[in-house]
Amino acid sequence: MQHTSPLHQERSLANGSWAFWSIFLLAFGLLFTMVLMAKLVGLHWREFLPGAEHAPGMVAGVKAAVYTFMSHII
Repeated sequence: MQHTSPLHQERSLANGSWAFWSIFLLAFGLLFTMVLMAKLVGLHWREFLPGAEHAPGMVAGVKAAVYTFMSHII
């Protein structure tokens, strides 16, 4: 029989990937800046961030939006 590799690797992207964390930090910084500016202007920022609709706070909302964004690009 032919040797095939398993579809699911044991390595988690969230735990050790340098690329994952660099994309996460860049996206978090950009979205956090955008949310902060929206709060200063008085806009409802949760409406235009996907995944942040039911977040309890600003940081949790930005984190949810970053994970939603990253699920589309990874």
